[in-house]
Amino acid sequence: MFHRFHSSNSMENKHIAVIAFPFGSHLMPLLNLVLKLAHAAPHCIFSFIGTHTSNAILFPKPNIPNNIKPYSISDGIPEGHVLSNDPTQKIDLFLKTGPQNLHKGIQLVEAETKKKVTCIISDAFVTSSLLVAQTLNVPWIALWLPTSCSLSLYFYTDLIRHHCANHAAKTTLDFLPGLSMMRVEDIPQDLNGEKESIFLRTLLSLGQVLPQAKAVVMNFFEELDPPLFVQDMRSKLQSLLYVVPLPSPLLPLSDKDSSGCLSWLDTNRARSVAYVCFGTVVAPPPHELVAVAEALEESGFPFLWSLKEGLMGGLPNGFVERTKMRGKVVAWTPQTQVLAHDSIGVFLTHCGSNSVIESVSNGVPMICRPFFGDQEIAGRVIEDIWESGMIIEGRVFTKNALLKSLNLILVQEEGKKIRENALKAKKTVEDAVRPEGQAAKDFKTLVEIISTS
Repeated sequence: MFHRFHSSNSMENKHIAVIAFPFGSHLMPLLNLVLKLAHAAPHCIFSFIGTHTSNAILFPKPNIPNNIKPYSISDGIPEGHVLSNDPTQKIDLFLKTGPQNLHKGIQLVEAETKKKVTCIISDAFVTSSLLVAQTLNVPWIALWLPTSCSLSLYFYTDLIRHHCANHAAKTTLDFLPGLSMMRVEDIPQDLNGEKESIFLRTLLSLGQVLPQAKAVVMNFFEELDPPLFVQDMRSKLQSLLYVVPLPSPLLPLSDKDSSGCLSWLDTNRARSVAYVCFGTVVAPPPHELVAVAEALEESGFPFLWSLKEGLMGGLPNGFVERTKMRGKVVAWTPQTQVLAHDSIGVFLTHCGSNSVIESVSNGVPMICRPFFGDQEIAGRVIEDIWESGMIIEGRVFTKNALLKSLNLILVQEEGKKIRENALKAKKTVEDAVRPEGQAAKDFKTLVEIISTS
């Protein structure tokens, strides 16, 4: 069905177009998957289609195999256009370019490689790539990068919107299979709100679009997701494959530790340090930044805080100086290695999916302050499904709420269960990545799809 030109069925002729959602934390996990596939299927060619800006972030990295090449398409931003502070504006402009922009990318990679595209792997958010795959008559594989459980929302949108409109914030969404502990307050505002945008329309279409994928690839561990949720998603999709999100050996860990974080962590006791980082996209409002600083100072616990340079001026006067004997505030940390360090006892996080994956893989309990999108769902999963952390009281940082959470998780007897559950989740991850595990079988299935279609 999928062959539109005469060729042998050998892997040598396979040409996979990879389509990025060229923003923020979606880029690295997509490249990570492609690196693993390129290694497992060395005779396949992978044309990685992003924008000039996104490709400049990812390429050139050392160790990129010869069978992966980046290509750039338009980002949709008109020449001379001044972007507003609204992060969805960039997203809308890119999505607005639609299948025509992607078709140009396909023509570019086919002309360059002299090989027809035989399969498309795309970030699930670039839904117009399905139309391109249909035009080319090739399989479409969608990669789901947000929190895994958030996928469920897009199959129950009408029910959720009705529920949110008619019920209080703490009301549970008990109609969601495997996710009955989700609450109205956990639902992303986008899904709930009236604000119309191309991005919102894209999200609302996922329930109709994703069942048309040859496979939906989940960037997570099946063993940590509620079985009823997994079962429900499997019943709605042609195929659901879980591919382990841990870094490919070809994705080098940053050996850059310019601020000396790792050697500083070496001087601290095991499980004693609070690590604070809210990702690259969001920043807590000024009063919460102050509350975090005051709580860390008063707590007496050692801490490592990754805080963007531009925000450091918002810290209380003299804070860095007063806490320098047991605290370290830096503009950047090698987070993967930080969370793997034995001294980390708790992670204050915005619950971005990459941060959650790194934390759970290393058995680190979390104090959650979600900001937007799937982060609220992730916080609920951490608090009520894995029970390996807690959402900050009132969902905003205050000095007292954070002191309470830090004491509970780092020292108090009542926090022992949370600490144990975090280590239990780590053990689940270790079991999940074994060569005989389901994830290895799912990966093999994915390699077969791209190699034989």
